[in-house]
Amino acid sequence: MVLAAIPTVGGLLGIVGFILLLIAVKDISDYVGDKSIFNNMLISVGAAIVGLIVGVFVVLGSVINVLVNNGMMGYNPSVSNIPQSQWMSLIGPALAAFAILWVALIVSAVFVRRSYSSIAEKLNIGMFRTAGLIYIIGAATAIILIGFVLILVAQILLIIAFFSIPENPPPAQTSPPPPPSSTTASTI
Repeated sequence: MVLAAIPTVGGLLGIVGFILLLIAVKDISDYVGDKSIFNNMLISVGAAIVGLIVGVFVVLGSVINVLVNNGMMGYNPSVSNIPQSQWMSLIGPALAAFAILWVALIVSAVFVRRSYSSIAEKLNIGMFRTAGLIYIIGAATAIILIGFVLILVAQILLIIAFFSIPENPPPAQTSPPPPPSSTTASTI
């Protein structure tokens, strides 16, 4: 996912990396027997997708509204005929879309952190917890752009955390069996 910044093929590499991350989290969730790890990651993905879709519809709806109100949906449109005040009216919806995306990123980051914290606890690798913490701080500060650097740092720490998993991790922790009941003990 760190390679997503590469021009032309970066988007594809980012998607492949994200899918591999989901597979890895699902495998860890199954291995340790804690379904909440993968469920939190899925909720995170859902929140991000919903925020992105809502943000795009807010901006797209506003642009279409400006174009329709100025007769630009016909055969020979010229956007140069749209008054500047109409273009300025798109600033509010654009800011609203960015706010929606920011809130969705924070909600998504909360669930990412929950997932990574659970992995850290189950596998006893604190780097997952650190990556989750930096990720949520990055999401919260993304509004001032420094957050995107922190999210990149969190992704790098996540790589280190995954490489810190031993080749043969300890068996998943299971709860001990319940003590025998008094009726079972008396029949023995």
